Amino acid sequence: MENYQYHIFSPYRVCPLGAHVDHQHGLVTGFAIDKGVDLWFNVRQDSEVTLSSLGFEGTVHIDLAKRSEVKERHWGDYARGAKYALRKRFELTRGIDGLLRGSLPVGGLSSSAAVLIAYVMAFAKANGISLRPFEVVQIASEAEREYIGLNNGLLDQACIALGQKDGLLFLDCDSNEWRIVRRNPKMPAFEIGIFFSGLTRSLVNSDYNLRVYECKTAAWNMLAYQDQPLRTFDKTFLRDIPRETFDNTRDMMPLRFARRAEHFYSEYRRVRQGITAWESGNLQLFGKLSFDSCESSIHNYECGSPELISIYNIMRPLRGVYGGRFSGAGFKGAVIALVDPSCKEYIERELSDQYLKEYPEYRETFKVFWVKPDDGARFLEDA
Repeated sequence: MENYQYHIFSPYRVCPLGAHVDHQHGLVTGFAIDKGVDLWFNVRQDSEVTLSSLGFEGTVHIDLAKRSEVKERHWGDYARGAKYALRKRFELTRGIDGLLRGSLPVGGLSSSAAVLIAYVMAFAKANGISLRPFEVVQIASEAEREYIGLNNGLLDQACIALGQKDGLLFLDCDSNEWRIVRRNPKMPAFEIGIFFSGLTRSLVNSDYNLRVYECKTAAWNMLAYQDQPLRTFDKTFLRDIPRETFDNTRDMMPLRFARRAEHFYSEYRRVRQGITAWESGNLQLFGKLSFDSCESSIHNYECGSPELISIYNIMRPLRGVYGGRFSGAGFKGAVIALVDPSCKEYIERELSDQYLKEYPEYRETFKVFWVKPDDGARFLEDA
């Protein structure tokens, strides 16, 4: 983009295994993909920030040197969130003039986390602050939790900042240890299908935060039934409670909470199995585990709109689909699939025909995209 000094590409992400467990300090996997958010910007000599967008109306004005403004429930809140988290650590004296562009519809790919990471990197660059990739992850996650109000873990930000195109990110959300698991040369080729239901969503206004509280309540139930000391809610995580404790107490607690915990413990096992399958090049097994993850998301975590469940049920038996699940929190958004590239046209045709026959009202908004794994957020040299 002409007339801009810097260009950041912050990718969207998909998570084939490790659904809904990062906020309980579970194990997760993910890819950064080759679609995402572009932020072009120039550095100013004062602390003002002026932002415009090719996808959202209006212009955003904030001052990095001043205390965080009240949220306006507007796309500019993500810039305010990045400022909030950075100002807790650094003095910010220089702002930017920026232009933002997203390359796919919003929903299920953690576009909010991609935008936050772009802003954190841009504001840091403008102020001569050097951040390691995992520091970017932590700052952006803090902005989303404390300022935006979404009680997420580190999954989204980690995939976006740490992803590498030739491997799968494996992150332990308890220890924050992570590694890139390289593709086994024996693994068949695949691409990632992204199937947008046509619905849009906001996680803060969905049941996302409610599910987080239900997981914590399940943990509280287990501790109480075992006469263990209760921790404060913000320090209560299913990861800290052994599976054996759940097995001994699951029949005592309300079914809703038992299902949430069952999803956590079964997903922990699936991620472990999935990493082994990935390392050995067994894409069929890895895909099956992703399908199993989605089944648990539907029946144990109880997320998934009728539209998403329909897409999942249509795609699962299609030739060339290795596996897949809801993307993101799974309330509206999208479904992802790992597919044989030679079957893309068949999959898109069959899925579109069957889904739109069931939901003709989404004919204008239902979309299919094909993407590949990519490297994480970075500065590009084309500006």
